[in-house]
Amino acid sequence: MIFLKAVFHIATSLDVEDIIKLTNECFFENTDVCKAKEIFLSTSKDPNNIYLVGCVEKEVVAHAKITIIETIYEPMGCYAILNHVCVKPEYRRHNIATQMLDEITKICKERGVLKMELWSNNVRVPAHSCYKKYGFVLEEAGFFSKEIG
Repeated sequence: MIFLKAVFHIATSLDVEDIIKLTNECFFENTDVCKAKEIFLSTSKDPNNIYLVGCVEKEVVAHAKITIIETIYEPMGCYAILNHVCVKPEYRRHNIATQMLDEITKICKERGVLKMELWSNNVRVPAHSCYKKYGFVLEEAGFFSKEIG
């Protein structure tokens, strides 16, 4: 197996179109680029909203959204929720996801995060293997949601 070296950086508005192209491909979504750019610009000054991208030869091949949540509760402290964690299909199995998780862990430690939580769809079984190998544990708690709009 050939391991590729990705270079990671915090996304800027110049990365949004590539992020949406990647996440639309990986998650079979249909996110509108113009709307995504608008939301990115309105949230980009918030240090608790971090969009991370990984590039191989200047091509965006990996992405994760990190949301840092600071709480007043002693047991929870500061934690992070990761979502839209993905690697472009043809770049999978080249150690890029592990490199990205290392970078995310570094960012979280620098920000005083005590625990990282990851949202992943049930059908993403290969991704789950990667997360477990990295040390994530599948919790027994249920994840509840309710659409309100």
